[in-house]
Amino acid sequence: MREKIIDKARKISGPKLSGPLEAAFGAVFEAGQAIKSLYGNEHQVKYKGEIDLVTEADYRSEEILKSALSGLGDAEVMAEESATNLSLREGLFWIVDPLDGTTNFAHGFPFFAPSVAYARVKEGRYQTIIGCIYIPILEEFFWAIRGKGSFLNLQPLHVSGEKSLSRALIATGFPYDVHEKPDEVIAALKAMIVKAQGIRRAGAAAIDLAYVACGRFEGFWEKKLKPWDTAAGILLVEEAGGRVTDFKGGEYNPFLPEIIASNGPIHNQMVEILRVFSCQHTST
Repeated sequence: MREKIIDKARKISGPKLSGPLEAAFGAVFEAGQAIKSLYGNEHQVKYKGEIDLVTEADYRSEEILKSALSGLGDAEVMAEESATNLSLREGLFWIVDPLDGTTNFAHGFPFFAPSVAYARVKEGRYQTIIGCIYIPILEEFFWAIRGKGSFLNLQPLHVSGEKSLSRALIATGFPYDVHEKPDEVIAALKAMIVKAQGIRRAGAAAIDLAYVACGRFEGFWEKKLKPWDTAAGILLVEEAGGRVTDFKGGEYNPFLPEIIASNGPIHNQMVEILRVFSCQHTST
């Protein structure tokens, strides 16, 4: 399956992106299999915060991804366990999450994935060019190329056509400081839970976005994410026909502290609920 996916992507992308694409896809597959080989074992857990943890699988995956991508395509590698500068700045970037859903992995909950985005910032505008997310336990490889569509393994993706929030399944996540500042998180959850058909919180934003892209979820919202949490997934959603903004419906990039992603038809309904929780706190 791996070679078939890379071959299909190569044909779709054209020669200019074939090198970065092959390297990224191959490295994400390798990283995913390395994580899978460690799944279910006793883990070496370290804490970066009160509940924010890292395992040997994070470090092994990042080592694989950085080794494959460093210096490729004149792009800087911005990876979760080693990045020091998270400012939005000009250039080409590999934005790398070696293991989204580390807490899930450490607890034996099989909802985790490495992800990679190849991105450009030019004149202050951000664009993801290539994005891929690999769920190794399910053997689901989500990928997208700007202007060429989104795919799950070999199949093209499209977002759900549901138009009513009351019939929509929505995903969300909680920030790592939720223990210290729970009130606003709970208030946003309360405001949404009475409007949507259902809410899911599984703890891996990259996968939540992939699931919006393939129609399993109609929408997703979260605050205080880092660039590697959303850089690949937003391209999946957009190329599958969905929409991504901040809480007030404005233009989104992965360096912003809030995200709404949806199938499109329910987007404004989500914005109307969540705009009061925007970090900007001003009306438009």
